[in-house]
Amino acid sequence: MIPALRAELARTNFAGREVSLAEGALVVAGTCALAARTGRPADLAALTGIGGLGLLDDLLEPHQRRAGRPVSKGLRGHLSSLRRGRVTTGAAKALGIPVLALLATAAAPGPRGGPMVPLDAALMAGCANLANLLDLRPGRALKAMLPPAALLALAAGQDARSRSGAQLAVAALVPGLAALPVDLRERGMLGDAGANVLGAAVGAAATRVLPVPARFALLGGVVALTLASERVSFSAVIEGTPALRSLDRLGRLPVPDAGTPSGGER
Repeated sequence: MIPALRAELARTNFAGREVSLAEGALVVAGTCALAARTGRPADLAALTGIGGLGLLDDLLEPHQRRAGRPVSKGLRGHLSSLRRGRVTTGAAKALGIPVLALLATAAAPGPRGGPMVPLDAALMAGCANLANLLDLRPGRALKAMLPPAALLALAAGQDARSRSGAQLAVAALVPGLAALPVDLRERGMLGDAGANVLGAAVGAAATRVLPVPARFALLGGVVALTLASERVSFSAVIEGTPALRSLDRLGRLPVPDAGTPSGGER
């Protein structure tokens, strides 16, 4: 990797350690390559677009900060920017990811049209956003996404819709497993690109494998967590809950001493 590109992809994580966004870019590439196995161009286009929007946000946000331009955070912040007529990279994601999710769900195998298409698109987009919200500590987003990806891959039926769902679950599972050691050892990070694309692939898989009641329940949970994130710090809740704290720290490097820079974004 040439020095200029390495520097562009380098970030300092919550513990003050240098990590690389190359992990996220490789996860996007791997997920999209495996998603192509579905033989459905809409799946590949949607995941490529979602990964591309995430990578754009990853790369441009630091430049915006250095230029002194305001950077919106959270769904509320992005929507507020749009109301003021300012399209940030985050706002572009907030608009683009649902549109791309709608493209993928509308073209999915099985019955076309009907009320489940927008609901499935909301689930896919919501999972993409939720994975990104969780990516604040090493391994956290991967620990949240990999188990459902594995379960969805195993639970799929034999019809065309379920098979495509299983393939999308595998498309998230394989790159995610490959990235886990790098993420936990704090040598790389998913960033918006990697987290968004993994969450989108898992969400899309859920729309094709799970029955309608389970999809409604899952969407309700995703919406509830997303709204809660506007008011509550996930990291604070996890640190204050012993079981969640133990799971969150499993496999990670030791938490830095109080004198080490900490508490920031990944």
